[in-house]
Amino acid sequence: MADGNRRPRAFIGSFTAAGGPGLVTVAVHPHSGALMVLDSVDGVPDPSYLALSPDGGMLYAVSETADGAVAAYRVKGDKPVLAGAPVSVGGSGPTHLGLYDGHLLTANYGSGSVTAVPVRADGSLAGVRSGILQHAGAGPHERRQRGPHAHQVQPDPSGRWAVSVDLGTDSVRVCTLERGTPVLHREIALRPGSGPRHLAFHPDGGYAYVVNELTPTVTVCRWDAGEGLLRPLTETPLLPGAPAGDAYASGIVVSPDGRFVWTATRGEDVLSVFAVEGEGLRLTGTVPCGGHWPRALAESGGFLYAANERSGNVTWFAIDRDSGLPRYDGSVEVPAASCVVFD
Repeated sequence: MADGNRRPRAFIGSFTAAGGPGLVTVAVHPHSGALMVLDSVDGVPDPSYLALSPDGGMLYAVSETADGAVAAYRVKGDKPVLAGAPVSVGGSGPTHLGLYDGHLLTANYGSGSVTAVPVRADGSLAGVRSGILQHAGAGPHERRQRGPHAHQVQPDPSGRWAVSVDLGTDSVRVCTLERGTPVLHREIALRPGSGPRHLAFHPDGGYAYVVNELTPTVTVCRWDAGEGLLRPLTETPLLPGAPAGDAYASGIVVSPDGRFVWTATRGEDVLSVFAVEGEGLRLTGTVPCGGHWPRALAESGGFLYAANERSGNVTWFAIDRDSGLPRYDGSVEVPAASCVVFD
């Protein structure tokens, strides 16, 4: 951020349809990692996922509705201000977004597509989308995989590619942009029925970890940025035994030093800790998430944060530097919390 004197902040997304306040600004204690609510704005319905511009001056939000949209906010003070009207993404249920090659990309879960919206020089959005890539295919899960369900899209560490994860087709797509339209480079198949949800890259750029919602497991992949190629290697369960009931994986985070991977599992409501060992992962433990239905994870300043949708809170954990195990430290109330991002 341009103002070097202000306190550290984070932003929390929530589902307004479930009673959430919209987009919430919180202060971050620089030593304890504790969060304190400062303000909120309900400029768009269901801002379930957020992303900051590299300089922290702009905040982008999906509107996860049937008529999906994306919005840009200027970060001024403790209450971000809309920078123009929301832009239709031409798809339903956008669940994720990322900046890539001068555009904001959204992963549209309901329609199974990826949309590109041009970003102006001042960080605001052009009034119309520039292109859509429609995914195709299905999976063996009778209810959840009848068609494509793009759940995440982000640039790879090299910035050369955009990578989208599709729960409905059990695949990851590597794309580029041509005249503002997402174009498929290649599609990589994962295990049928796994239901990939999100992907996180290792800091060295050579590996990617895909968390699978329907299994729940995590798939370790080699990533070749030169070829834009993902090679699945191993698949590891997120839990030490069979789930007691419903278990749906959600978030995944890699530690900044690349030694650990953390995941969240809804239903079981736990965070799992993995040690990175060469081309594999070793589950070292699980801890309660401090709420119910952890939808997303984030790491900042040596702390791990879980946005717990159904219990309406964001919890934070101090991370043991040697083992990577999170220790519960506190919670802040945010109804229908869905994600948290740090500037």
